[in-house]
Amino acid sequence: MGDDSEWMKLSIDQKCEHKLWKARVNGYEEALKLFQKIEDEKSPEWSKYLGLIKKFVTDSNAVAQLKGLEAALAYVENAHVAGKTTGEVISGVVNKVFNQPKARAKELGIDICLMYIEIEKGEPVQEELLKGLDNKNPKIIVACIETSRKALSEFGSKIISLKPIIKVLPKLFESREKAVRDEAKLLAVEIYRWIRDALRPPLQNINSVQLKELEEEWVKLPPAAPKQTRFLRSQQELKAKFEQQQAAGGDADGGGDDGDEVVPQVDAYELLEAVEILSKLPKDFYDKIEAKKWQERKEALEAVEMLVKNPKLEAGDYADLVKVLKKVVGKDTNVMLVALAAKCLAGLATGLRKKFGQYAGQVVPTILEKFKEKKPQVVQALQEAIDAIFLTTTLQNISEDILAVMDNKNPTIKQQTSLFIARSFRHCTPSTLPKSLLKPFCAALLKHINDSAPEVRDAAFEALGTALKVAGEKAVNPFLADVDKLKLDRIKECAEKVELAYGKNTGGAADKKECKPAAGKTSVLSGAAGDKDTKDTSAKSGPLKKAPAAKSGGPPKKGKPTAVAGAGGAGTKGKKGSETKEIFEPELSIEVCEERASAVLPASCIQQLDSGNWKERLACMEEFQKAVELMERSEMPCQALVRMLAKKPGWKETNFQVMQMKLHIVALIAQKGNFSKTSAQIVLDGLVDKIGDVKCGSNAKEAMTAIAEACLLPWTAEQVMSMAFSQKNPKNQSETLNWLSNAIKEFGFFGLNVKAFISNVKTALAATNPAVRIAAITLLGVMYLYVGPPLRMFFEDEKPALLSQIDAEFEKMQGQSAPAPTRGTARHSGGSGDDGEEGDEQEDIGNDVVDLLPRTEISDKITAELVSKIGDKNWKIRKEGLDEVTSIINDAKFIQPNIGELPAALKFRLNDSNKILVQQTLSILQQLAMAMGPNIRQHVKNLGIPIITVLGDSKNNVRAAALATVNAWTEQTGMKEWLEGEDLSEELKKENPFLRQELLGWLADKLPTLRSVPSDLLLCVPHLYSCLEDRNGDVRKKAQDALPFFMMHLGFEKMAKATGKLKPTSKDQVLVMLEKAKAIMPAKPAAPAKASSRVVGGTAPAKFQSASAPAEDSGSSTMEPKPDPKKAKAGGAASKAKGAQGKKVPSKPNLKEDDDKSGPIFIIVPNGKEQRMKDEKGLKVLKWNFTTPRDEYIEQLKTQMSSCVARWLQDEMFHTDFQHHNKALAVMVEHLESEKDGVISCLDLILKWLTLRFFDTNTSVLMKALEYLKLLFTLLSQEEYHLTENEASSFIPYLILKVGESKDVIRKDVRAILNRMCLIYPASKMFTFIMEGTKSKNSKQRSECLEELGCLVESYGMNVCQPTPGKALKEMAIHIGDRDNTVRNAALNTIVTVYNVHGDQVFKLIGNLSEKDMSMLEERIKRSAKRPAAAPVRQAEEKPQRAQSTNANASMLRKGPAEDMSSRLNQARNMSGHSETTHTVPREFQLDLDEIENDNSTVRCEMPALVQHKLDDIFEPVLIPEPKIRAVSPHFDDMHSNTASTINFVISQVASGDINTSIQALAQIDEVLRQEDKAEAMSGHIDQFLIATFMQLRLIYNTHMADEKLDKDEIVKLYSCIIGNMISLFQMESLAREASTGVLKDLMHGLITLMLDSRVEDLEEGQQVIRSVNLLVVKVLEKSDQTNILSALLVLLQDSLLATASSPKFSELVMKCLWRMVRLLPETINSINLDRILLDIHIFMKVFPKEKLKQCKSEFPIRTLKTLLHTLCKLKGPKILDHLTMIENKNESELEAHLCRVMKHSMDQTGSKADKDTEKGASRIDEKSSKAKVNDILAEIFKKIGSKENTKEGLAELYEYKKKYSDADIEPFLKNSSQFFQSYVERGLRLIEMEREGKGRIPSSTGISPQTEVACVPTSTNTVSSSIGNTNGEEVGPSVYLERLKILRQRCGLDNAKQEDRPPLTSLLSKPAAPTVASSTDMLHSKLSQLRESREHYQHLDLDSNQTHSSGLGTTTSSSSSTAANIDDLKKRLERIKSSRK
Repeated sequence: MGDDSEWMKLSIDQKCEHKLWKARVNGYEEALKLFQKIEDEKSPEWSKYLGLIKKFVTDSNAVAQLKGLEAALAYVENAHVAGKTTGEVISGVVNKVFNQPKARAKELGIDICLMYIEIEKGEPVQEELLKGLDNKNPKIIVACIETSRKALSEFGSKIISLKPIIKVLPKLFESREKAVRDEAKLLAVEIYRWIRDALRPPLQNINSVQLKELEEEWVKLPPAAPKQTRFLRSQQELKAKFEQQQAAGGDADGGGDDGDEVVPQVDAYELLEAVEILSKLPKDFYDKIEAKKWQERKEALEAVEMLVKNPKLEAGDYADLVKVLKKVVGKDTNVMLVALAAKCLAGLATGLRKKFGQYAGQVVPTILEKFKEKKPQVVQALQEAIDAIFLTTTLQNISEDILAVMDNKNPTIKQQTSLFIARSFRHCTPSTLPKSLLKPFCAALLKHINDSAPEVRDAAFEALGTALKVAGEKAVNPFLADVDKLKLDRIKECAEKVELAYGKNTGGAADKKECKPAAGKTSVLSGAAGDKDTKDTSAKSGPLKKAPAAKSGGPPKKGKPTAVAGAGGAGTKGKKGSETKEIFEPELSIEVCEERASAVLPASCIQQLDSGNWKERLACMEEFQKAVELMERSEMPCQALVRMLAKKPGWKETNFQVMQMKLHIVALIAQKGNFSKTSAQIVLDGLVDKIGDVKCGSNAKEAMTAIAEACLLPWTAEQVMSMAFSQKNPKNQSETLNWLSNAIKEFGFFGLNVKAFISNVKTALAATNPAVRIAAITLLGVMYLYVGPPLRMFFEDEKPALLSQIDAEFEKMQGQSAPAPTRGTARHSGGSGDDGEEGDEQEDIGNDVVDLLPRTEISDKITAELVSKIGDKNWKIRKEGLDEVTSIINDAKFIQPNIGELPAALKFRLNDSNKILVQQTLSILQQLAMAMGPNIRQHVKNLGIPIITVLGDSKNNVRAAALATVNAWTEQTGMKEWLEGEDLSEELKKENPFLRQELLGWLADKLPTLRSVPSDLLLCVPHLYSCLEDRNGDVRKKAQDALPFFMMHLGFEKMAKATGKLKPTSKDQVLVMLEKAKAIMPAKPAAPAKASSRVVGGTAPAKFQSASAPAEDSGSSTMEPKPDPKKAKAGGAASKAKGAQGKKVPSKPNLKEDDDKSGPIFIIVPNGKEQRMKDEKGLKVLKWNFTTPRDEYIEQLKTQMSSCVARWLQDEMFHTDFQHHNKALAVMVEHLESEKDGVISCLDLILKWLTLRFFDTNTSVLMKALEYLKLLFTLLSQEEYHLTENEASSFIPYLILKVGESKDVIRKDVRAILNRMCLIYPASKMFTFIMEGTKSKNSKQRSECLEELGCLVESYGMNVCQPTPGKALKEMAIHIGDRDNTVRNAALNTIVTVYNVHGDQVFKLIGNLSEKDMSMLEERIKRSAKRPAAAPVRQAEEKPQRAQSTNANASMLRKGPAEDMSSRLNQARNMSGHSETTHTVPREFQLDLDEIENDNSTVRCEMPALVQHKLDDIFEPVLIPEPKIRAVSPHFDDMHSNTASTINFVISQVASGDINTSIQALAQIDEVLRQEDKAEAMSGHIDQFLIATFMQLRLIYNTHMADEKLDKDEIVKLYSCIIGNMISLFQMESLAREASTGVLKDLMHGLITLMLDSRVEDLEEGQQVIRSVNLLVVKVLEKSDQTNILSALLVLLQDSLLATASSPKFSELVMKCLWRMVRLLPETINSINLDRILLDIHIFMKVFPKEKLKQCKSEFPIRTLKTLLHTLCKLKGPKILDHLTMIENKNESELEAHLCRVMKHSMDQTGSKADKDTEKGASRIDEKSSKAKVNDILAEIFKKIGSKENTKEGLAELYEYKKKYSDADIEPFLKNSSQFFQSYVERGLRLIEMEREGKGRIPSSTGISPQTEVACVPTSTNTVSSSIGNTNGEEVGPSVYLERLKILRQRCGLDNAKQEDRPPLTSLLSKPAAPTVASSTDMLHSKLSQLRESREHYQHLDLDSNQTHSSGLGTTTSSSSSTAANIDDLKKRLERIKSSRK
């Protein structure tokens, strides 16, 4: 039992992994209890077990496995993260559980699978189960089938995808194992339950016995549709509904509806595999089919017939096959073959479905023509073929072809065509059978019902009956106005018999109640609403449907008022039903008329009609008028009365008064009686004659208007126009035209015969009389309102002058909309229904006009010759062919849809290799679209889709042309044809980035304008998702842009469901994008109902739209009551529309106030803030910068707010009354906590609005605003939000204005706010704004700002001063002399504060002050006893949180947009970046550092207790892919990988004040870093880690080292952990390169400080620590990003030189690091961002101009800089000058001048090197050189010095030469060389001199190896660089002379000889050969002391990881003596010299 006690102590997760099975059993049991106990599904506890669950189910011990399975089931059920384990766990279950003998194990396994499905992981589960079916173990196969069956039974076919299961079913039936076959049978029965007969085709080939058994089982199944009984987590509402129903005892009401919802109709076709048949056609097929023998042709066709029997065919190019089959059908003489070919076509159409659509247009006319055959079998085959073909296309597409055949003389063709129309109508719905289609069909069929052949009549009746049934009486009746009652009854009788493909009767019933169609009163459910409505409103009765329709302003689909009878009808105004059909009443004889008139008129009246006395005639007319006024409508004999009026003198009446009366009476009769066209014809001639009369014209017009109202305008207008233009009177003509213009406006345009008018208008335009022309142009203008641009087509051949007038008139009309009709039927209809339909009427009219255009037939011009030309091999001939086509189309202008073989020919030219021809083809296609008009739609599939393919062309101009062409086509065709079928999705599938981005851009453009789309759009979604992850950025962008518009039509649910097939990583990303898209998804465009503005309830159109939108599922998604994520306010869909259009549908004021105000006040618009910033940057909007806010700023803010602030709140915010502002602020305060995300997303707008409040005079608003601001900034700091630059700059300046407010309380508040702002915005940047505030004219503001500056310096140290402490203090000091006493005091106090922080340095920084000011300042400093430098209270309060928030923050969730730590650092760094002179550390960090030094205790208590993380567990399941940065979504927590947050947490503990905590954290990180496969997890956390590390270094330096109580061993341990970690880190180049400049600077600062820390040396292992640090520094220098480290060192050097407190040694070490970097430059130069480095040097030179550098105590800074620049110049050459791009003002820069100088010298030098002799032998100087050769010798020597290889030799020679010829003049040689070269020669000579004298002339080649240190050895030696690792015998040029340089420098440095004090080089060279011993000895003394120091520091320094300390580094080629040896050597030499001295 001893063992037991051991494992009993372990934690649960450890037990679960224990090797003892008992321990595991116990672990699993406890885990089960734990899993059942954890309440929170998102608890972190779950994550611990992520990697273990697979082991739970695959345990090798059977007992343990059972327990493990139970625990795993509980885990899957309760854990939010369980989904991540699906794949591995199910795979484990399938392979290790299903093969177990115990039934319980299998049960649990199945339960686990089902549970995974329940938590939305159905697809991966199914995938694993299907893999299991391939297992060899039959047990596993049986269990997998059983699991699939149970899943299907419980979850239903909606969730369990059947296609893959059905695919493997036949294979399972063939299994040898009976158990497998039996289980497969059960599964087949279950599948049949769900999809019924759709299962038959896939199983048709299984064993007949099995099939028979299945059939028997299938028969037994209950007929009721099955229901889902188990629900996914996302289906909880359904579940609740289901449970309610169960409780209520089965099917409660609406049950049927549910059934529909649950069981989707499965199409057997979908379950089949597509078969490729084109390749299987016989090789000689195309020859055989043309053969002369019919038997051969038959063989060919039979081969095709066999192939097309496959129920599903693969898409391909069937054009040739269809072409030959069509030829057989059309031309073959053998009828048997015709039937066979027809069968083949039927098979093709059935197998290809929509993909056959593109060929339909070619085949339909041929088949219809072939119906002339009488043989039943041929007719039947043709019928089957054409019916199959119809299903692949739409009626619209083939309507032209059908209508063309309707006029055929052959009765059989007419009969069969009508029957085909009838059958086609059955497949239509009201939406697919709009009036525009019904009209031509009805017209053609009406001719057939009067045909002589009875079979033709019958067929026509059937077709019309079907149309009536499908579209409803309301739609069809107008076209049946002329049909007599008998025939009408026959049509209705047929309608009742019709069985529709889609079930129910839709529109008829409602209309039947009243045959008199009283529009608006009956159900206005025209087409669209019908069929769908019955589904949507699930079994609502007819009257119920009426209400929504009436409200919604008529259904959105095309519907014209019923009352407008198509061909016109006298009775359609709602008079007697019988009269509706009476167009002409019979013409009565004059006698009958007199008789009827005398019955109603007084006798006197009739007698005086033709009196000669005008007065009598006038009196007669008065009586006549009275009589007419009193008559009843039914009694009035209109024709008789008007005949009386026309009686002599009739219309020739000469007296105008009588005439006026007469005309008035005509108007009365027309208005009051049943006025027929016969009556009208009697009077119209007279009226037209009088219309031009000055006195009677207006009465004539009135009468004509009345007649138009009675007989309809179209007929009246036609009559009037023909009469006016048959006479010559121009006045009559112009007035008639004017009347017509006016009448059209009053009556609307419906039904007018444009064509007839146009000929008259053309006549008028040609008239000589200008009035007629003007009237004609005016009429055209009015027509343009209704018809639009197509109208111009009729007049294109007019003269240019006239055309320009017409264009000018059209221009005037543009933008105006046609007025609603006030007369005619509209006046009588009761309700806005008709108004609503007006928009559609116009649409029809537009189409009508296009239909009226005279179209030319060009098919005869498209000859075979032309087609072959277009396809010729020679491009020139192809071009000729295309030119011909262009001219044919141009000549024809408008063409008929039949264009022969042209489409195929043009299609091939679209992928012509010659791009010019492609463009020409595109322009032809554009022309074609214009010429063919809407009929082009039948070519969409075969020509339109290939145009889309061209969008993938690599040439920009070709793509642009293709896009223009596609747009030209869609203008004519609409979008439906393009979106139908799979063609578009196939295009999107192609992985061509150009095609994808153009196509998506096009869809994003078109989709928002559509009200409905075909369901096929869903097929594009998977490809859209792959575009979202395309490697091309533009494709991704376009895909994201298109996403909301896809969603707008398909709904979020469908889109989200479609992500199921994606990989898990992709799925998460896409879902986030979908969430974003959902937020910005626009509403569908509402029906273009004009009346919608008047509609009851305002939002009705949007609400009811879905009922009538044809795609009911997509429509209903807009209506679903589920709350929108934005909790859109009352008005459902309307508020979405608002989001899209920026304005809401006006909601009625009677909405309850509180209803209105529910929901969030700030709406999160994804990327809204970023977009606003971009706009402001790009100057698209005004920059928020003003002295007082102007109206345009307020307007702009209002517009920006409209999309993201609740409307009612916005109204309050921008109200004129201040009380409303208070109200708004109160609401904002109230919602602050609950709507954090919203506030942050609109923060920029909120702050801008508050700045406007600062300009209000009302104090209460101001107080409230400040109150809100305090709460707001507190919240933001808690949320760790960082103010963006944009937010700060548009807010802080205005806040600072208020600091000068006269009221004390306001000033206090503002100061408090400024105080809080420092927590969310860097203090250094605040400083700049506040500094700006000190320049104000308001003295209070100045003094407050100065005080605030003091506080900032006090809290955050001198680094806060911007741009530099010096400049800032100088500006502050100016105010000491201010007029205002308070300002003076504030300035003095602030500077005293600075003095307390910074000491006497202040005076230096302030510079010169006037005497008076200086004395005041000194006095004040004396008075204020210097405060202790402890942290002020304020700092203590504020900064602990900051420390925590920056570093210890584990998950970094809330920053502006979600960024990770490093990007946030970089942002901060860039802000304070290179534009400013000093490089301050980003404020976020510098604060923490100070704080940790000063106030450690606080931090210590803030730190959380350390949690032991088992890093291994975390890494096992998840190999961390770095999450892409994306906006925070609601699911961020789930997506956020555990590992990242763990690492964040561990890093935060590195900076802990508790040494042990820190060591443990470091150990964990070390574990990660040491394993290569895991180290990448640190990526992205490097800066964070380094910050934590150097904070810890500071903490040790400031706190731990000073703490006597602490055991110093602890500190050493901590140091070694830190250094070890860092070394591991910096050995990995990929990670090391992630460190950013600012962080590297702080790190180097920390490390160098540590090296100089004398307290460390005193520790026992201190030396070792310092050696390690040295090694680390080398690593940092070598491995970091070279630009960043170089930049960091330059900034560090600058800071160390500026800071007086910094020790000179510190600067020296920084310089040594720089020298080291210079050494590395030749290898690294290409990876360095030179522009940035030069900018840093420029800034350095600005802060330290040359003069200032020369004043430095040491000369090394200037040398360092020069060396660096010289090296850069040498490496880059003149190109270096191209890298000054980042320096704003190059002219000010000393740098450019310096570089130019260096370049000039080096050019000279290279010039001198150019022709050098490269021989390496030492050319010794001949003693006897003649004077003439001296120059040559010197030139040779200098060449050697200048060359890399022989430089040492050259210097030695020059030295010897100088000794021999002390008078030789070498000045001329040095004069032209660079400064660097001169000083190099000078130093080289000194070096040799010292070496030779000091060492007894040891030859230079074996000269002492100078003590070389790593770049950072902290001695006072002034090394430039070192030669590490050159011990391999190579001679590295620069290192050799650099070493010598170094020794020389060390000596000079110790002599303190500045450059200026040195003798010039020439004099040095001419010194006596033996120098004074004294100087040499002094140097050696100092050298020794240095080396001692160095030795104490670094006795065993391991200088490089590659070498042991025994081999000294940097040794020259021939010597390799250790450091110790060097020291001993020097000691001996010193002794020698001392003795010689004595």
